[in-house]
Amino acid sequence: MAIRIVDVTDDSSFRHLPPCANAGFDHRSCDYWEDADRGSRAARSSWLTAERPAAPAAPKRPRNPFADDDDDEPALNPFAPASTGSAFNPFLSADEEQPENPFAPRPAARPSVASDAPRKLRLLGRGLAVFGSYAKVLLEDDEPAAYAQFGPLSAYPRAQRTRDLYPRLPASPLPAVITCIATTGAARGRGHAARLVEAVCDDLSGRGFAAVEVYPEVGADADATSAAQPAFWTRLGFEIAAPDDRYPVLRRALG
Repeated sequence: MAIRIVDVTDDSSFRHLPPCANAGFDHRSCDYWEDADRGSRAARSSWLTAERPAAPAAPKRPRNPFADDDDDEPALNPFAPASTGSAFNPFLSADEEQPENPFAPRPAARPSVASDAPRKLRLLGRGLAVFGSYAKVLLEDDEPAAYAQFGPLSAYPRAQRTRDLYPRLPASPLPAVITCIATTGAARGRGHAARLVEAVCDDLSGRGFAAVEVYPEVGADADATSAAQPAFWTRLGFEIAAPDDRYPVLRRALG
């Protein structure tokens, strides 16, 4: 059995995300943690396909009351600012493109997700240029077996709102958060979720975070929660930072 963990950074890796064990939920289309007020864990199949945004309509030119009704050509306006297009080069023929300026600095290539990517992939790709990936998938013999979502607290408004309920939580250093850990029904009981969490913690430590928090729900069905049970986290070295009968906060120091 070959185990491989991949970061979700593009459409190819996004296709590795397995569906939730509970058909009513789907982390492939979930925005529960990203939207503090209207986020949902519901399965939304339309969010899994790319949709090209409609091309913006060209601005309508105001009608010239002094022009004939059949005159579609805009009149020359001597007071309009000059065009901001490319400067005229007298040494180029009409069908030649402007040459690249070898002295101008090249813009640094920044990783990003296409604007027409599936909505969930766009959410996961918001921090690629600064933070890095927000999700990992564990593959067992190249078959998706487990999924984890994580990132800085600023990326997950609902997590921030949860923290605000517990004023005793340390304000510094601010933690990273793991918002979702899930294993497919067929891959349960093999330690994949624990292995994936350890990989996430190692990754977050390498990115400079000193702590990571999770927000499980006590008593939730294993197929209906995105954040596992408190006992799962305590086995992995997390400690209860804010006790609560239903929504405790668990925290682990990273070194």
